[in-house]
Amino acid sequence: MALTVATPRRGDARRARRLGKILTTVVLVAASLAIAIPVVWVLVASLKQKGEFYGSPWTLPETAFWQNFADAFIDAEMGRYFLTSILVVALALVLCLVISVPAAYALARFDFRGKAILETLLLGGLFINVNYIVVPIFLMLIGWDRALRGMLPGGFFINNPVMLAVVYAATSIPFTVYLLATYLRTVPTVYQEAAVLDGASRLRIMVSVIIPMALPAINTAILFNFLSFWNDFIISLTLMPGENKTIQVGLLNLFTAQKAAADYGRLYAGMVIVMVPALILYALVQKRLLQGVSTAADK
Repeated sequence: MALTVATPRRGDARRARRLGKILTTVVLVAASLAIAIPVVWVLVASLKQKGEFYGSPWTLPETAFWQNFADAFIDAEMGRYFLTSILVVALALVLCLVISVPAAYALARFDFRGKAILETLLLGGLFINVNYIVVPIFLMLIGWDRALRGMLPGGFFINNPVMLAVVYAATSIPFTVYLLATYLRTVPTVYQEAAVLDGASRLRIMVSVIIPMALPAINTAILFNFLSFWNDFIISLTLMPGENKTIQVGLLNLFTAQKAAADYGRLYAGMVIVMVPALILYALVQKRLLQGVSTAADK
């Protein structure tokens, strides 16, 4: 007697794939709504007048009250905190890339003594959460200020945006170097070899060949590091306890003041001011970021 083995019908396979697509779509839509609804709610609330917050939180404002943004930006000094954060983040990104790009190029393209040890140290740096070592960093900088008290009575290392940018850059180097070096290892060496035959120096090769080809990875590093620096609260609160604050610490002060005054319009306007730079940067690099992901997948 011949045995027959049941095989799934073609229609069942199609239904399974269709069900999988539907479930994927539902999950993506739910995740998108979970992100979009709070953002839209904050945007709407930032345009409400003080008296409108006593009604339903889901009602739209009668008229757009843009004065909330002016009050938050000027009266609550969010403008000064915003400028401080922009300067700190920009300087930190420049320092990080100036160090990380040559380091990643060297690790990806050259063999030298101690390379394995250096790669191990950089890999270990990925597992260190800077929030756990912010107190030792603070104590170290305080010690340096005390040592230089004779020359700099007012101090230099604490309440200094430049030093905050240096700390940001230093703590982001392991991730950035690892990301760029991993990407550069996938780039063909024929372009570098052709540049060598043309007599180009290593610096010229890095500037004219390596950096343009690594732009997708560099854009990714810029985006991730920008978000990390911009959203930081613990480090900036610890290293800059004075009046010269970053925008995240300034937002906490705004929250405390406006909560007591029950003027929530300014508070939500401050939240929007904090969100805008990250949204603008993502809109600018989104296309190149997706191109970089697709290029890495193809390789």
